[in-house]
Formats: sequence, C-alpha cells, structure tokens
Amino acid sequence: MKGQILDFSVQENKGVISGEDGKRYHFEGKEWKESGYCTRGLAVDFDLDENGNAVGVYQALKGNNNSVSFQNFQNLGSGKPKNKVVAALLAFFLGGFGIHKFYLGTPIPGIVYLMASLFSLVLAAVADEGFIFINFIICLLAFIDMIIYLTKSDEDFQRIYVEEKKQWF
Repeated sequence: MKGQILDFSVQENKGVISGEDGKRYHFEGKEWKESGYCTRGLAVDFDLDENGNAVGVYQALKGNNNSVSFQNFQNLGSGKPKNKVVAALLAFFLGGFGIHKFYLGTPIPGIVYLMASLFSLVLAAVADEGFIFINFIICLLAFIDMIIYLTKSDEDFQRIYVEEKKQWF
C-alpha cells in the first residue's frame, strides 16, 4: 500500500502513516527499512499486519507514476533532516560568520551574519577598535541561536528550522 508519513517521534520510535485509502496506520521505528531518516511528509510504500499496523515501511520510489500526492502535505518534509547538535556547534564555533544559518538552508540570515562580521572587522582594522563591538553582538546572537537549538526537541527542531525554515530566533 502507498501512503505518506504524517508524524514520526524519535523519542517514542513510533509513527503514523496516512494511507492512500484515507485511513491512518501506526508503525514502529523498527519497521522503517531505509537507511535514511524517517521524516514527516515522506511518500512511503508499506504492508499491513493482522492488527492493521504498517509493517515493512519503505520510501516510495521517485520515478514511480503511482506515487502518492496528497495536496494537503505537499510542502511537508521538503527539507532534508538536519542534526540540531551540528547546527549548535556551528553556531558556537562559526556563528559569527552565519555558517549555522547556511547549514539550515536559510542563506539570507547567513549573509547578514557574514556581512556584518566582515564589515565590523574591516572597520575595526581601518578606523577604530570600537567597531569590533558589532562583531561581539553578532557572536552573541549566534550563541543565543545555539542555546535555542539545543533546547528544542528533535521533532520541534526539524519542524521549525528545517521544514518551516524559521530564519530568526
């Protein structure tokens, strides 16, 4: 049967699939048979056990003309899964240059971070050391980003920063 993942909880290791027949089917993480991440909005192919639970859940082949297309979920799962710890480490070590924003697929804030840092460094070198304070502010904002990333659950982080692409705090 074909369907689309509505939700998957890493903590509980359980998920829900909306089947092409309009019914919802629950599955356990051990039934995910792919090497990649199980994410919301992903088109899947699966079987049912005697209790009506999804088993043998595979990502649907992209070239298949029979693939499921639920218009309600068209934009879900568009971003590839990102690791919140990697994003937090990038924010901590290279946040002044906006590298964490580029990693999360939001280049506009990344460019703002990068340009503000470079601008303040050039002004500090040419004019006065007081302009380095701008760089301190940028690094402080990146540090706040790091703390926010680490305090979010894995699901919230994926939804907010990867799927919805929230750009600022």
